[in-house]
Amino acid sequence: MGLTTLCYIENGDAYLMLHRVSKKHDVNKDKWIGVGGHFEQDESPEECLLREVKEETGLTLTRYRLRGIVTFICAGWETEYMFLYTADGYEGEITDCDEGTLEWVKKSELGRLKLWEGDYVFFRLMEEERPFFSLKLEYEGDYLKRVCLDGAELTVPGTGNCV
Repeated sequence: MGLTTLCYIENGDAYLMLHRVSKKHDVNKDKWIGVGGHFEQDESPEECLLREVKEETGLTLTRYRLRGIVTFICAGWETEYMFLYTADGYEGEITDCDEGTLEWVKKSELGRLKLWEGDYVFFRLMEEERPFFSLKLEYEGDYLKRVCLDGAELTVPGTGNCV
């Protein structure tokens, strides 16, 4: 199984988003996501978060919050457990990222971006200031097939009832 972190750095009403366009073999190819990545040997979630944010953005986080754990399941891929963070305190200047293009995107404009379907679920949970949550997202390719929030199954988007 894979362990990762993902962080949405906030500046007012915008998130710093990464448009993943640089790597040829990338499960996130052409999608917009936050910044983060895989744990290295013996790292805690916070150590991984701080290292990945620094590597991908040049920023040093000074204030961040663990929002939840997201379990990703997709046939043909290793199960991934992602520690989801937001951050609203940072120092430094944004640098170029070798994984894609960094851009501040207004939260109200996230719908115009190519995102994973499940990202809309956790964006809503974060916007609602929901306390720490456990979210399980099951995909078939790019399509979200099953959603569980804190152990309870929710209706999948596209089936008549949105999550």
